Amino acid sequence: MLFRQLFDSETSTYTYLIADLTTKDAILVDPVKEQVDRDRKLIEELGLTLQYCLETHIHADHVTGTAQLRQLTQCQGVVPQNASATCADRFLGDGEVLMVGSVEIVAIATPGHTDSHNAYWVNRDRVLTGDSLLIRGCGRTDFQSGDAGTLFDSITQKLFSLPDATLVYPSHDYRGHTVSTIGEEKQWNPRLANRDRASFIELMNNLNLPDPKKIMEAVPANERCGKVAIKA
Repeated sequence: MLFRQLFDSETSTYTYLIADLTTKDAILVDPVKEQVDRDRKLIEELGLTLQYCLETHIHADHVTGTAQLRQLTQCQGVVPQNASATCADRFLGDGEVLMVGSVEIVAIATPGHTDSHNAYWVNRDRVLTGDSLLIRGCGRTDFQSGDAGTLFDSITQKLFSLPDATLVYPSHDYRGHTVSTIGEEKQWNPRLANRDRASFIELMNNLNLPDPKKIMEAVPANERCGKVAIKA
């Protein structure tokens, strides 16, 4: 398996390129519109065929590159079940499997940051956690039908049930971290370690964070799989 972690510095977004090195089938997870040229060039250089663009959720901080990549490569756009993106080619529910060559990607429903959110368990040794579980943090729950209690349940009951050695790759990092493990986050994540559900909800409901700078553009565009509305 080929596994590459790519970064967008403006939004601190990680995009993941995963491929079967035998079949050359590939998938991009959480592509960023401004990085489409970079991602396409890398795929071409490595001799890969992009089969899917896969989203963890409808993002509020960047516009997805799925629309452009779908037009350029004829790949399919895939989103979590019940995501408000009718333009998608496929919707993945909890426990459903997406195969990329011999690479197995299992969807794990992890709502809470938004009401439709998946993590993706890749070949049973690493998990792409989206905006649910971050390295020493977690996604906010104060917009897009987020719910702190639901997020706590998703992380503690779903993600923390994976083996401790499972590698954790989030959709964002703002402090320079690239990877963690489930065991590390159980022990050292300040929002979750030694915290019960009630105290987590209280913490999350009082973060008072500013809205993402691109929220007014990103959410409606991502509901159209990355097509930005043309202003009259």
